[in-house]
Amino acid sequence: MDKNGQNSDEVISKDTLSEHDIVVSNDKKYLCDICQEAFTLESSMITHRDKIHDERKDFSCDKCEMKFDFRSHLSRHQISVHRSCKDFACNKCEKKFEFRSHLSRHQISEHKSRKDFAFDQCEKKFVRKSSLITHQKLAHTDRKDFSCNKCERKCENKSTLLKHKKIFHEVFKEYLCEKCAKRFENKHNLLMHVKRVHEVPKDCPFKVFKDYSCEKCERKFGIKRDLLKHQEVVHEGRKDYSCEKCEKKFGFKSNLLDHQRTIHEGRKDYVCYTCEQKFGKRCNLIRHHKSVHEGRKDYTCDNCERKFGSKKYLLMHQKTVHEGCKDYACDKCEKKFGVRSNLIKHLKTVHEGCKDYACDKCEKKFGVRSNLIKHQKTVHENCKDYACNNCERKFGQKSHLLFHQKAVHEGRKDFPCEKCERKFGFKATLLEHQKIVHEGRKDYACDKCEKKFGQKRSLLCHQQTVHESRKDYACDKCEKKFGKKITLIRHQRTLHEGCKDYTCNKYKKNDD
Repeated sequence: MDKNGQNSDEVISKDTLSEHDIVVSNDKKYLCDICQEAFTLESSMITHRDKIHDERKDFSCDKCEMKFDFRSHLSRHQISVHRSCKDFACNKCEKKFEFRSHLSRHQISEHKSRKDFAFDQCEKKFVRKSSLITHQKLAHTDRKDFSCNKCERKCENKSTLLKHKKIFHEVFKEYLCEKCAKRFENKHNLLMHVKRVHEVPKDCPFKVFKDYSCEKCERKFGIKRDLLKHQEVVHEGRKDYSCEKCEKKFGFKSNLLDHQRTIHEGRKDYVCYTCEQKFGKRCNLIRHHKSVHEGRKDYTCDNCERKFGSKKYLLMHQKTVHEGCKDYACDKCEKKFGVRSNLIKHLKTVHEGCKDYACDKCEKKFGVRSNLIKHQKTVHENCKDYACNNCERKFGQKSHLLFHQKAVHEGRKDFPCEKCERKFGFKATLLEHQKIVHEGRKDYACDKCEKKFGQKRSLLCHQQTVHESRKDYACDKCEKKFGKKITLIRHQRTLHEGCKDYTCNKYKKNDD
């Protein structure tokens, strides 16, 4: 080799060596002017800025519209998605993998249950070193200098904060699914979502394939692994994901993570900007916005005319109302419920006497939040939108109007007393009758005298007429006044109308 060639080799090796020294020295002097992240090399900082902040994706897939930052990511996408090459099969289960490293990781974590990376500050162990480092950064690092101005979330660096804002608060995802309002960064992901989740619309411009059908139910899937997972969880009842903090188990890992985040960490990251209500899951926020603020009820019951804001509530309605399924029985009384949440609500309010929802305008308390809202609307706001077409009475709830029409105008008395022959038009009246007449309960005591009453209205009437000497009912034919309406009616019938309905059978007046 000549002198010049030798010199040039020396220059190249020196340049490479100096660059290596810069990287190893950990001297990060190049700062990103957008997120303040530091880099050792100026070229790394420029690449970061181009890819992360300018969203430059120079490598496009020729089979779909997806773009990638790096050529290696494009190659991996083409192999796994379009060629469907999964050459590495697990010999203990049916799973296949695109890469040998993924197969090895699966066998170590699933079949050998090995967790080789332990953290010395807590008892947690991890399969991968990257998971250990992530845990160390998130759980044991107290520095969280970057706060989100829209929620209470704090992040350890500016890039994480920007990512958080982009995902949760800012609508950067331009491709919107019209069926569930979910957004996607690119058209390919939207198409894949429609293909896997929703039914095919008639005017759909592209073909949507759901080739994998479940033999036990009518559900179809676009990917075979989704079908297998569905069969394991739904039909076989497998729940492989256990919560470490409570005994609850889940069929899907995503449900476990949602449970831990919302129940144990108490996080509610999804805020409704219309009413400021917070939610733990994004799907609940979307459902709330559609049903409450947009007033949409897209799911109609085919047995009756009721409409619902979500498919879940429609299925629950059909199961409990039309099929009569009540699988949840109270162990303290004989009452049964179609929904578990209603059983828990019943136990808390009826048997434990919990009334956690207090009205801020009066002293009344309620066991259920919906009852508090109804009370405030009907009593304090005087909202009575349901009018009876037979009389002038108005009601705050539709159910009260229907009960009124059946009991008053149709004369129906569907609630008989088991201990006597009396029948009642309202269940509340039956319960009140049983409590006062058959059980002899008088729960309302007068604080001014020793008298007790079975009904609150009887106590109030007693206090007004006896202790306050109020006489609010005046006769329009004479000047006499009465404390009770029934006494006024009796007075008018006997004195002014001459009605004498009661005859003595022991003494009969002799006209002779």
